[in-house]
Amino acid sequence: MKKIYSKKKSKTHGFGLFALVDVKKNIKIIEYVGDKVTRKEGDHRADMQALRGSKNKKNGMVYVFELNKRYDIDGDVRHNHARFINHSCDPNCEVQNINNRLWIWSKKKINKGEELAYNYGYEYDSDYKDHKCNCGSLNCLGYILKKNHWNKISN
Repeated sequence: MKKIYSKKKSKTHGFGLFALVDVKKNIKIIEYVGDKVTRKEGDHRADMQALRGSKNKKNGMVYVFELNKRYDIDGDVRHNHARFINHSCDPNCEVQNINNRLWIWSKKKINKGEELAYNYGYEYDSDYKDHKCNCGSLNCLGYILKKNHWNKISN
């Protein structure tokens, strides 16, 4: 698969991945890879990553991704370039689980130079306010939540 992205500084958060070429809709872009761990271990690693991020004043540095009901993928590994894809309330990508592998796909046309982004899809719970969104899209909710929870809060 030809590399169609590059990593560089992002206005959204830290680094991001940006399209090197125009990308058509429904194109497989990159796999989200890392250590396959139990959900319990994934929760522990996520807590440790969040703690490490808060000590460095870098919120949002958690790379644990739910794979299925039993396992997570801890993407906090050097060879996981997908970990640099930022959240957006108006994403141009989506995540698909294909045979227990997490793939980032284009959900619409992405122009050369445009930052790749997907909705991280956090659940609505008591600490949703801890997950502020900086995407800057016109329909930005202000928080990183699954779209089906947006009606529970007002921006």
